[in-house]
Amino acid sequence: MSTGTGGPQTDGLHTLGRWPVDRARIAPDHPAVVDRGVALRYGELEARVDRSAQALLGAGVGRGMRVATLVGNSADQVVLFFACARVGAALCPLSWRLTPPELVRQVQLLDPALLVTEEETGALAREVAARLTCLVPTAYLTEIERPGALAAATGRPAVGPEPVDDEDALLVVFTSGSVSAPKAAVLSHRTCWWTNLSLSRTLELTERDVVLSVLPQFHAGGWNIQPLLAWWTGATVVLERTFDPARVLSLVGERRVSTMMGVPTQYLLLAEHPGFATADLTSLRSAVVGGAPMPPPLLRTFHARGVALTQGYGLTEAGPNVLCLPPHEAADRAGWAGVPYPHVEVALADPATGERVEGAGTGELLVRGPGLFTGYLHDEEATAQVLHDGWLWTGDVADRDEDGYLRIVDRLRNIYISGGENVAPAEVEAVLRRHPAVAQAAVAGVPHERWGEVGVALVVLRPGVATDEHDILEHCRGMLAGFKVPERVLAFPGIPQVGIGKTDQPAVRALALQLLERQGQR
Repeated sequence: MSTGTGGPQTDGLHTLGRWPVDRARIAPDHPAVVDRGVALRYGELEARVDRSAQALLGAGVGRGMRVATLVGNSADQVVLFFACARVGAALCPLSWRLTPPELVRQVQLLDPALLVTEEETGALAREVAARLTCLVPTAYLTEIERPGALAAATGRPAVGPEPVDDEDALLVVFTSGSVSAPKAAVLSHRTCWWTNLSLSRTLELTERDVVLSVLPQFHAGGWNIQPLLAWWTGATVVLERTFDPARVLSLVGERRVSTMMGVPTQYLLLAEHPGFATADLTSLRSAVVGGAPMPPPLLRTFHARGVALTQGYGLTEAGPNVLCLPPHEAADRAGWAGVPYPHVEVALADPATGERVEGAGTGELLVRGPGLFTGYLHDEEATAQVLHDGWLWTGDVADRDEDGYLRIVDRLRNIYISGGENVAPAEVEAVLRRHPAVAQAAVAGVPHERWGEVGVALVVLRPGVATDEHDILEHCRGMLAGFKVPERVLAFPGIPQVGIGKTDQPAVRALALQLLERQGQR
């Protein structure tokens, strides 16, 4: 690399810090990011990445450290991502949807060298910082490139650049698991390089493409499903901070968006918008669907507008891309997740015995390939539970037909997906049990027309403690992100169980549906 912090030529072959300088050399004037109408060109991106990388080193932030961010989608965060990649630090984007107690737990687990915020999230970041038991320097995202500002914030001595290795952490993303708190999944340079190479073999991008990015950057998909591939190949990314159907429909025509990624709920909101029928979608040659299967009627709605949809399946621990269903098969195989991406292997294992299921059959989906994550930060036990024998055990149950196509039919770990967000019932149940009136709690996801699934809680109430559904929901809102708060809280004499102390999750779900039907809610 030729820039001041680009690092020596002994950097790993698959490190991403070199991407901006490569694209700046080829097409410096081509737009890399359009953020709220302002274009950042590849030459400008490289110059800013270099300044930010120097600022990080000057503030004592270098290889092996972590930089947490509590910010919205922005070109500034893209600059910081590549600056971290260049010096060997890991970017750890936090969700601004979470409550202060949730964020405190995550920041303490990360133990970052720096917490970066912005004006919109500054109050939330200050509240989090005030609750921390350890001192974490904070800085505003817009001040990173200002000479001396970052060094003043950290008070650390400067460090020199070191060679960056393929296995160095690049992204640390929180993902819901089957336990009471989300885990921090570590994605290395190797993970992201191979994930994007796999994606490029199915969804080709060139410098002529315009990618609309609406997924939050605190999700792996906000980086590894199109945006990073776009910056690798020299395409333009139109970056949105929030999802607004009217604005998205307008941007597709105005910016000549050629491809985008979204969850079914977002496509539903687009299709329901009054302007959908007349919106100019002629430039939109493809759209990727993730998070949950696309309902067949919604699929047909977009096909009728000439938009080719690519259905897929993935999980953060796999980078996240695992399975894809090409557009020409989407109509005939509605509900299927497809076949593995290139450079990805899958297998099925009997959930009871762990033995491989050959040919057509049903079993837990296993994934193998160079795009897998490194493990969970500071949690060797949890890592060993999902990564062993060279395979990632996903916890998802899949059907495979005689042609090798797969579809996800169940979740061993009971996670449900609401509006594209993973929700672990155990985390919500732990919050419910902290309410003084709740003796026991169980949460299950039930179908919902708009959000795909929403949570319904069954609670056993303590005698003599006054409460009602509104009171319990308000308790949850104070401790959980909005998408995790149950849609309903239903009182019941007892929680269905199998064995001693183990919740019978299918029975809880069936009971919740039955109670809702009785109340005329479904």
